[in-house]
Order: sequence, then structure tokens, then C-alpha cells
Amino acid sequence: MSNETPDKGLTLKSILFNENGKFCLPCTLYKSFQYISGSTMDPSISSTPTRDDVIIKQSPALPSVPRSDLIPGSRTYVKEDPPDVNKLGSASWTFLHAMAAKYPEKPTPLQQEEMTDFLNIFSHVYPCFWCAKDFEKYITENAPKVKSQEELSTWMCQAHNKVNKKLGKAQFNCDFWKPRWKEGWDEQE
Repeated sequence: MSNETPDKGLTLKSILFNENGKFCLPCTLYKSFQYISGSTMDPSISSTPTRDDVIIKQSPALPSVPRSDLIPGSRTYVKEDPPDVNKLGSASWTFLHAMAAKYPEKPTPLQQEEMTDFLNIFSHVYPCFWCAKDFEKYITENAPKVKSQEELSTWMCQAHNKVNKKLGKAQFNCDFWKPRWKEGWDEQE
């Protein structure tokens, strides 16, 4: 993945491309993605953003927020409580699925070892103690499958479904991990 922001054509703000020159959705601001896909015609998308612009554009409700809801001394940051288990869980699963979807299709032995280590460490440091213990137990009973992107992404989906089942939530069909976490639904018929 390139660490350089494109500087030609549409100044696509924060649209980034991977090492193969393909659009990297997880690396891109959603508003920029909307612009390039034609779902918004916002011409301001072509100007170079400031740090404050990005924060404001990522938080469309911000201009209508009462000043008392802002962090003292800030014009852009809203007071927000620490994440609860639902917000933390949702963000964590999003991260884990996105990470699995970007895992190499043919990882090296070192990459396989690092992913296994990461998942084990993650299960020890996760902020929700009960969730961490649950994930640690799942890993012990179902060793992470790290020999390919397909294998890891399916394993991650199955781990998530185990939690969803325990919480009485609907389970996701793991056959659809690729459009959900890697390619997008536009490719589906």
C-alpha cells in the first residue's frame, strides 16, 4: 500500500491506492469514496483538506452541536463518553474483519506467526475482560487459521458468529466475507 497521497488529476484528498494500483477502500475517507463513485457531486472534495476540515466532514452533525457539547477549548471535538461494550465490540469486529481481508493471500511463515501472535495478544489485552476471556477460549479451542487470506477471513467470520449466537444476534453467512469486508457489494449481482 502506498503511503503517498495522489497529487495528480482530481486531488482525491485521501483516496489511496494499494501496491497494485487498486483503490483501497479501508484507507479512504467515505466522502472521498462517494465522490469518486459519483454518488455525491461535492466539488469541495477536490481541495486539499485541513485537519479541521477532515474532522468536520467526518462529523456532519457537528455544526449544529451546542458549544456546551464540545470539549473545552475545542471548536471541533464533541464530548464523547468512553466506548461501551457495543461500540467497542462493533469497532473491534470491524477492525478484525478488515485486517483479515487485507491479510496476504499467500502469507509467509513469519506473517502467519505474527498474525497468530497478534490474535493471542489481542485476546489478552482487549478492554472488556469477559469478551477477552471468551475470545481467548475460542482461540484455544479453534486455533486461528492463518495459511491464507480466505482461511483467516472465514475463521474470523466464524469467531464473530460464535459471539453473535451467544448474544442472540443473527449470524452472518461467511460465504459473503469477501463482498462485506474486501471488495464491496457492487461486484455482486
